[in-house]
Amino acid sequence: MNIHTDSINKLMAEFARLPGIGTRTAERLAYYVLKQPVDEAMKLAEAISDVKTRIRYCERCFNLSEEPLCNICRNQQRDHSIICIVEQHKDLINLEETGKCNWVYHVLLGHLAPLEGITPDDLTIDALIKRVRAGNISEIVMATNPNLDGDGTALYISSLLSGLKVKITRLARGLPTGGSIEFANKEVLSEAITRRILMD
Repeated sequence: MNIHTDSINKLMAEFARLPGIGTRTAERLAYYVLKQPVDEAMKLAEAISDVKTRIRYCERCFNLSEEPLCNICRNQQRDHSIICIVEQHKDLINLEETGKCNWVYHVLLGHLAPLEGITPDDLTIDALIKRVRAGNISEIVMATNPNLDGDGTALYISSLLSGLKVKITRLARGLPTGGSIEFANKEVLSEAITRRILMD
């Protein structure tokens, strides 16, 4: 017997599709929204709409932005001669929260994983190479995750940059092998940033 209305069932189903949200939590969220005044509930709908219609990739670094260039790329106080390469936007955010970064970024939007069908063409590697070839880049900081896929991606990019006059470093191994930048704490990341090492 279906004890909910069709519209509540639909809302519960959408909440249940979110990561970490089970059936019970989806039900609670649906009824929470139902109890809110219309203008309050619509703020959630408007926020979701804004995220889906206004957010784009930065034309230079592929960070999330509402403008052609993200806040970091527009910031002239940054050292634009150093590019830190990360796999995803969450990695950029975690590195920024350490307060140790004054460089700019390049977001790959993933990592190489041939067995999963993820090739260089699926990432933003070509755009990165063009940025470096355009000049005025003194250092590339590899901040891919310290696991098999992340290290493989870093080595592949390093091989593409080997003919260019740019220093290539990576975050120090304060990060546990097999770990993820997304889940590292600020202290570990700060140490990895300040003690980064040259890649072989």
